[in-house]
This record gives sequence, C-alpha cells and structure tokens, in this order.
Amino acid sequence: MKLKTLLVTSLLTASAMAADNNATQPLTVKQEGVKYIKMLGGALKTQLKAHMKKDPTGLDALAFCTGSADNITKEVNAKLPDYAKVRRTALKIRNNSVNTPDATDKKVMQAYESSIAAKTFTPKNIKVVQEGDVTRVYKPLIVKKVCLKCHGSNLDPKIADALKSAYPEDKAIGFKEGDLRGVIVAEIKKH
Repeated sequence: MKLKTLLVTSLLTASAMAADNNATQPLTVKQEGVKYIKMLGGALKTQLKAHMKKDPTGLDALAFCTGSADNITKEVNAKLPDYAKVRRTALKIRNNSVNTPDATDKKVMQAYESSIAAKTFTPKNIKVVQEGDVTRVYKPLIVKKVCLKCHGSNLDPKIADALKSAYPEDKAIGFKEGDLRGVIVAEIKKH
C-alpha cells in the first residue's frame, strides 16, 4: 500500500512539475496566432449569438455585423502586440472594402474547400503559412444552420433587401451547411 501511495504521489508531483514547466514556456507562433484568432472569433460569436437570441429573424444580427464587426476587429487588433494582427476573409466576401483575400488566403481557403469535398476536413485543421518574416495562422469558419439566415440561398426578403442596401457587391450568399464560409487569419511578424 505504501509503495502504491508513493508511486501515485510521485506521478502527481511529476505531472504538476511538467504543467508548471509548460506554463512558463513561450507560446509557439501557431499557439500565439490561435490565441489572437480566439480573441476575435470569441468576441464576434458572443455578439452574434446575443443578437440572434434577441431577434431570431437575423435582422438584428445583420445590423450588428454591418455596423460593428469591423470595429470589433479593430478593437481586438488594438489589444495585440505591434507585431501581430488578426482579420477575417473569405472567397465569397460580403464587404470587399476590408475583407478581400490575397493570393495566399485564396490558396489556403481552396485547400480547405478541397478537403471538405474529399471528406478529409476537420474544423480543428489550423494551417500555418510562413511568408518571409510573417507567419500566418488560419482557422476555418464553417457554415452552420444559423448562418444560412444571412448567407444561405433562400433568404427572407427583408434580409435580402438589407443585404442589397448595405452590401451592393455582396457575394457571401448561396452557402449550404458545412461549406467553408471563410477564415480568421492571424499574422505575426518575427520580432
């Protein structure tokens, strides 16, 4: 019995020491990027959920996105170190004045779409791309049923009118549940 207690105590002590060592280790670039992605994604998701709960038609959530999503992105970026930023983009964008993808973004999103089509995709698939002194960390955003209120094919006429008014060049419709909606990207410069 004493031996068993000693072994358990030793294992617990070693485990606690390993946890302490991991807590003091610096974040990898990927971990740091995911942290920033979660900051932006969490802030947006919390607000969207609240607006959808307040008004299940989606109009209130659409008004929030139109008026506040870019400001929330700016607020999150203001909290990040000078060498980092986070943003959203997609292949089918709604707001082309701020969310237009570049060639690297497109390549990553096309790879996500290919893996969805091949049924090898997992939503936890974080892609890391190194370009010069910048590392990009990508997290995919997958269309859920609730997203279809503003991004689907059969939009309520009030939503469709509001979209046309706010985003005359809108391409972010016609999605199905499980499609790739876009990505959140963290960009971290070597420092």
